[in-house]
Amino acid sequence: MTLNELQRIKQWHVAHRRDHPFEYHLWDLVLTLWLMGWVGWLPVCAFGEPWGAPLCLAGTLLPSLYVTWRARAHRTQKLRCDWIR
Repeated sequence: MTLNELQRIKQWHVAHRRDHPFEYHLWDLVLTLWLMGWVGWLPVCAFGEPWGAPLCLAGTLLPSLYVTWRARAHRTQKLRCDWIR
C-alpha cells in the first residue's frame, strides 16, 4: 500500500469516527502495529534476534492484509466498507 492510500483510508475513518467507532479504533491498531513492524527491524538487525523478523514482517504487511480481507468481505456482502474504492 502507498502512503496516499493509507492516508485516504485514515481520513475516511477520522471523518466517520462517530458513526463507526470500532472500525476507527481497529484501523488505529492496524497502523500502530504497522509502525511497530517498521521500527522493529532496527533491533532485529542490530542485535541479531531472528525471532523478531516474522513479527516485523507481519506488522509491515498488516495494512495490506487488512484491506484485502475487508475488500473480500465487502465483495461477498458480509461487511460494508464505504472507504473501499
